[in-house]
Amino acid sequence: MTSTSDNLTACPTERAVLYALFYFEIFSYPLTSEEVYQYCSEPCTTITEVEEKLQTLVAQGFVFQYGSFFQSLKDSSWILNRLECNKRAAGFLPHAHKRAQLIGKFPFVRGVYVSGSLSKNCMRADSDIDFFVVTVPGRLWLSRTLLVLFKKIFLLNSHKYFCVNYFIDTDHLQIEEQNLFTATETVTLLPMYGRVSFEAFQEANDWAWTFYPNFPRREASIVAPHSKGLLKAFLEKLLGGKWGDWLDEKCMRLTVGFWKRKFNHLDNRDFEVALKSRRYVSKHHPLHFQEKVLERFEANTSRIANF
Repeated sequence: MTSTSDNLTACPTERAVLYALFYFEIFSYPLTSEEVYQYCSEPCTTITEVEEKLQTLVAQGFVFQYGSFFQSLKDSSWILNRLECNKRAAGFLPHAHKRAQLIGKFPFVRGVYVSGSLSKNCMRADSDIDFFVVTVPGRLWLSRTLLVLFKKIFLLNSHKYFCVNYFIDTDHLQIEEQNLFTATETVTLLPMYGRVSFEAFQEANDWAWTFYPNFPRREASIVAPHSKGLLKAFLEKLLGGKWGDWLDEKCMRLTVGFWKRKFNHLDNRDFEVALKSRRYVSKHHPLHFQEKVLERFEANTSRIANF
């Protein structure tokens, strides 16, 4: 066991391969060799080398292979679960496209991307379609409020196909929290609306590809460009100026005040991370999923010392 641990320490690619599998172990999600390569943090490697390292780790009993899938724990049930999630995701994608185009029609929206599990081609039975929305500066909270009101009134507050949980504006495209979790979410975003804003978003977040140097950038050329219909143009003009400034600030104060009452069990630090609220950003992750994932990943990677 000691010699294997030493070998892993000496081989960056083996370690990076294990780390990729450890991350997706959190979701009981096996990976193909190509996916392991894409999620591998080692820049000086190739798909061939990754495949060779996987077979070495399988032979050593540190990685388990089921058909074309690899995983860090021995549990064949992961395969069927993954295939079901992939099939469900394929069925959800058309709904995501339709909802994204709808969100794009709202005033001040400039980009709509799919995040969360669907962006990774995975939808569990209890998953929602998570949308990442880009707005113009100074109208983020007004845009958010209009979308939430639409969901509550016309969709009966259903989250399944309309979960708008992250907003940024075009002047603040770079994600402030730069870690493995946010890098994973950033590189896997699926652009649905707003070609120009997505290209600018990718450029502003080059840092994410330092975590995943082998992950291909999402193609934006076929993404619907931002456009203004007559109603959207009219509403943006109506809600512009000082009146719109006041309304946006009012929407922010009301929303954040409501969150502080609803999630009063969170201390200031946890509230800041899970429900980040600035004029230029709104994040609604009250279950603190990011921190839970990073804690699990750290626990998983600590197992290397025991190999």
